[in-house]
Amino acid sequence: MMPSQVFRAMLLALLVWAAAPLAFAQQVPLQDKPFAEHKIVLQLSDGDAKKQALVLSVANNLLKAYDPDKIAVEVVAFGPGIDLLLSGSERRKQVESLIAQGVRFDICLNTVDTIERETGKRPEFIPAATPVQVGVGQILFLAENGYVVVVP
Repeated sequence: MMPSQVFRAMLLALLVWAAAPLAFAQQVPLQDKPFAEHKIVLQLSDGDAKKQALVLSVANNLLKAYDPDKIAVEVVAFGPGIDLLLSGSERRKQVESLIAQGVRFDICLNTVDTIERETGKRPEFIPAATPVQVGVGQILFLAENGYVVVVP
């Protein structure tokens, strides 16, 4: 390769690298509380009922401890953690109650797609859950935008 070609290739790579966060940010919405003083993202990657109950309890306790207008709480479920957000979940009413109070629940579409590939059936999740393509990517995005990551 000629030096000018190497330079162009490096410049193109740099431009793609710089534009990637902008493209990703446009795909992943932020919580609708721009004036929240406290921003918490709760990671749920475990299908264990006790872990799920703990995440719901933490979200509920945060709403009690802080003015709901001044705290943004987002639960990101991926891997076995998406069980909490499936239509048949035993805790569906608790999840929907928290959503009604302003908590956002994100479900990882990569996990949903994997389940569909493995079982031949796409799992149904509650309509109030917000689909995100990459659960861990959503956590990273939120952390980069001022959210504190908590793994109960």
